[in-house]
Amino acid sequence: MNVVPAMYRVSKSVAFCYGHRLLNYQGKCAHLHGHNARAVITLESEQLDALGMVEDFSHVKQLVWAWLDAEIDHTLLLHRDDPVLPVLQAAGERVRVTDFNPTAENIARMIFDHVAAEGYPVVDVTLWETETSYASYRRVD
Repeated sequence: MNVVPAMYRVSKSVAFCYGHRLLNYQGKCAHLHGHNARAVITLESEQLDALGMVEDFSHVKQLVWAWLDAEIDHTLLLHRDDPVLPVLQAAGERVRVTDFNPTAENIARMIFDHVAAEGYPVVDVTLWETETSYASYRRVD
């Protein structure tokens, strides 16, 4: 009899707001605008902890929310070459400078990388930029 390996998976959703614009883009997203976003962080494990969990949902929320609050929530995400960046910084606006276009795909990866760096078994982050549009980032082994 073949034993099929099993995995446990849990997901936590966290809502936040951010602003951005895309450089070298032809369309509305070339202009400064904002989103009420939702990130869904998915963790996976073959084993459960002593309480029978992959991870406590409240731990995931605290980890992700603390970082989002400090780095992204109510913040403009702008590429380092954005010509409006010096003006906004001089005006004291909350800006996070990136080395990449701050697309939904790249923001999902930012969140993924933070959760992974904290030692959590993250397998996927999906960023809902609007109610009908989302991007995901996952690593493939």
